[in-house]
Amino acid sequence: MPDVIHAVCPQCRAVNRVQTGRLDSGPTCGKCQAPILSPHPVTLTAANFDVFVAKSDLPVVVDFWAPWCAPCRAMAPAFDQAAAMLHPRVILAKCDTQEELDIADRLHIQGVPTIALFVGGREKTRISGARSAADIVAWVRQNI
Repeated sequence: MPDVIHAVCPQCRAVNRVQTGRLDSGPTCGKCQAPILSPHPVTLTAANFDVFVAKSDLPVVVDFWAPWCAPCRAMAPAFDQAAAMLHPRVILAKCDTQEELDIADRLHIQGVPTIALFVGGREKTRISGARSAADIVAWVRQNI
């Protein structure tokens, strides 16, 4: 891992330079002072999806879900646990495909839940179906 990475603020979308040695100390945004890296999933929308995925040097794992999907709702606590387990070296995020139809269409999300791993701004791999926290963490670590 390089000495400095770029991390996008989930509040104001500012791209921040963060020393990798400070990832564990809870860095804050230089623009709005909000925490940059959270042990909880970030909500991605049309307004922040592209910048968040493209400008984050850390891997970004996105749970594409829908509120009407029972397996999605059942997996939500496991995804939260995985976010805490992978923090601060991997960013976990959620994208509501019912609200963000354009994103789902552009990425050809055909079923939910679908989990996609983005590295360097590009999708590296994806899996479909509900997973446990341990399965999510193992899958991420295997693919980064």
